[in-house]
Amino acid sequence: MHAHYKEIVSSHELLMLPVEGGSFVMGDEHKDLWDGCWPVHQVAVTVFYIGKYPVTQALWKAVMNGENPSRFQGDDLPVEQVSWDDAQLFIEKLNVMTKFGRPANHFYRLPTEAEWEFAARGGKYHAEGYKYAGSDRLKDVGWFTENSGSETKPVGLKYPNQLGIHDMSGNVWEWCEDDWHDNYQGAPEDGRAWVDTPKRGAYRVLRGGSWAFTALYCRAAFRHHLSPAGRVNDLGFRLALSLQ
Repeated sequence: MHAHYKEIVSSHELLMLPVEGGSFVMGDEHKDLWDGCWPVHQVAVTVFYIGKYPVTQALWKAVMNGENPSRFQGDDLPVEQVSWDDAQLFIEKLNVMTKFGRPANHFYRLPTEAEWEFAARGGKYHAEGYKYAGSDRLKDVGWFTENSGSETKPVGLKYPNQLGIHDMSGNVWEWCEDDWHDNYQGAPEDGRAWVDTPKRGAYRVLRGGSWAFTALYCRAAFRHHLSPAGRVNDLGFRLALSLQ
């Protein structure tokens, strides 16, 4: 894989970083985390790209004809108040706009929950075992209740994790592709999205914590959920790019 993939979308730069495939132990049985993070289990993830930053308002506006649903306005701020359904519409439009620019047979999508956690933990460097995405000191890598001033912050101001990815702990929660399940009993072991069939579940997975939550919620292993129609001012998303 290349060091990174850069896409220009209506003069806006979109940076995607490679995540080499590998196996890791997903979940956390730390006593302070609820049992939604149990049982820990081995997952093998295949190669993919992930956004260096959460989707910004500048990129959102470039794809969505200038629309900006965010409470906290600013081109370099993460877009928020977007539902899972909104994110899917954005991705559909983005794939059309980038039809002739993307690598062959690659498509943008939301990351799966397993991909998200693998990337947050540092991918092939996951054995370093940081609690947050890139550090055991959340103030170094993320915005949360203690330092956010009750608002989102421009992406990329804090240190990145081992893969060069910014803002995976704090700033805004991030949608994943998966349906919500109360724990990992029966979870896929191949990194794919855990999607209920024939009817999708009532909730979707959120990851990463936000400016409005304490450090516990910003841990790389922590999981949360919301209705796919839900819109909140501390909830955005990050892109994945992979072969389909």
